[in-house]
Amino acid sequence: QVQLVESGGGLVQPGGSLRLSCAASGFSLDTYAVGWFRQAPGKEREGLSCISARDGPTYIADSVKGRFTISRDSAKNTVYLSMDNLNPEDTAIYYCAAEVLTCTIASIRDGRGHAMDYWGKGTQVTVSS
Repeated sequence: QVQLVESGGGLVQPGGSLRLSCAASGFSLDTYAVGWFRQAPGKEREGLSCISARDGPTYIADSVKGRFTISRDSAKNTVYLSMDNLNPEDTAIYYCAAEVLTCTIASIRDGRGHAMDYWGKGTQVTVSS
């Protein structure tokens, strides 16, 4: 069974940090690009970041550049999204998704993720005092 499972969400105060995890089972992320998306109530889905397998491109959205960092731990078959300096506008459900080999940047940038083969069910991030 092919699955992506997000974890690490929760409640954090403004200015705080969280690290989200995207763990794959049933396939290896070593040959997949992984993207992160988020969706807040009443808002369109927003593409945040993507990391390619091998030598492909990496993407970070302007809205989170300098605060969010994407990374990969192949031994754990997991991709992370480290989030710093969180503010209430970051409150959303965060999703990861995987596509073969390299990030299709346009698919991330426009929030649709149409090139992605697999999606997780999301993890809630709430930033509030």
